[in-house]
Amino acid sequence: MVRFHSPCGPRDRGSWHPVSVIPDDSRRPQVPAADQTLRILAHLARQRGPVAARMIADALGIPRSTVYHLLATLEQHGFVVHLDAERRWGLGVAAFELGGGYARQAPLARIGRALVAHLADRAGESAHLAVMSGSDVLYIVEERAARRPALVTDVGVRLPAHLTATGRAMLAALPREQVRALYPDAAAFADRTGRGPRRPGELRELLRAVRALGHATEDGEVTLGMRSVGVAVRDPAGWPAAGIAVTWPAEAGRDPGELAAFAADAAAELGRRLYGVRDARR
Repeated sequence: MVRFHSPCGPRDRGSWHPVSVIPDDSRRPQVPAADQTLRILAHLARQRGPVAARMIADALGIPRSTVYHLLATLEQHGFVVHLDAERRWGLGVAAFELGGGYARQAPLARIGRALVAHLADRAGESAHLAVMSGSDVLYIVEERAARRPALVTDVGVRLPAHLTATGRAMLAALPREQVRALYPDAAAFADRTGRGPRRPGELRELLRAVRALGHATEDGEVTLGMRSVGVAVRDPAGWPAAGIAVTWPAEAGRDPGELAAFAADAAAELGRRLYGVRDARR
């Protein structure tokens, strides 16, 4: 803002001269460290995979020393992870928790509920919608088909992502570095029925097959005698915002490919309604 005043002399009466320039600070962040921290998180969320700290500093115009200090603090709280071998930084489990919290409170569950109900009617089998929460999936919508058994996937239930069809579909859509951060060694693999991957290498092979097939499957890893197919719902950046799955008794003899196609249609429609993304399978 520029202020003016009129000199007192008679010969200058009626003329105006600038005497001071006061900058407008209303748009400057009041807490620069908080502003820089949020910018770093937002930048990481837009990337397809982990990035080097120097690239973050250059992209955001933040001094590298500041970036390193802020990343170290974020790492202590689980919002970012450092991949030592690649010397890169990616989002951590706490960031996924925030994403899951948003999904539970935002339109995802409300919009998804009608689509999951339609999927269950179309497939004649139970269907559900889940989001990632660390290395788990959290179920936010479930529709049980008529004359089908109750499932463990009630709303609010958490299950290990690597054992579920929704979880596998979402893990396959994550950068490989992010999957390694979530599953660094054999200790990270929970077990329910004695089936499923137990080591990082086995999970890599499984997710490679999911990407090739276009959908995920599970057969008795969550509940013996039950099978599922799952498809990821992607946001505009390609990140998995949710997973949609269909579950049925193995004895029913259903065609997994047919049910996966139904789930993919529902996932594509949910992506379109949420983000304008036309095809969740891109």
